Amino acid sequence: MHAFRQLIGVMTVLALAMTGGILAQEKRASPHETTKATIDGANISIEYGRPYKKGRKIFGGLEPWDKVWRTGADEATTLTTDKAIQIGSLAVPAGKYTLYTIPSQTDWKLIVNKQTGQWGTQYDEKQDLGRVSLKKTTLSAPVEQLTIAIDKAATGGQLKISWDDTELTAPITVQK
Repeated sequence: MHAFRQLIGVMTVLALAMTGGILAQEKRASPHETTKATIDGANISIEYGRPYKKGRKIFGGLEPWDKVWRTGADEATTLTTDKAIQIGSLAVPAGKYTLYTIPSQTDWKLIVNKQTGQWGTQYDEKQDLGRVSLKKTTLSAPVEQLTIAIDKAATGGQLKISWDDTELTAPITVQK
């Protein structure tokens, strides 16, 4: 009888764990996507939640100026690279990282953070690998859904974040 109760207990824990995972995905407010590219032999991917504008003022509104933003929705946005790369002036060793940004009216920052697996709003500044400036361009037509891309360029690649009337870019190169 004791073994039967233990088995029921284990099955209950497993059922709750599986249900918790399903419920976590059901709580997502936005669809999720992974963008991938191979830049000079480095396999780079970014997994992120893609919120919609829905008529809202995004930067300086929904996402306040000069405060850390999770750069997406739901779970933290993750960058994975199988080779050492450089994003702007920041050296990023091969591995998995979380991306955050700081929206600003003057100088946007991309934060590469060593903590992974957390909900997007659980930011720990002590885990920052570093920060890099992003080039901001105002778009002529708004982008309804947040889009992150890794584009190939003449030399290396380019990280591109587009949403609302804003496009942010940073060069990506592979460290030799």
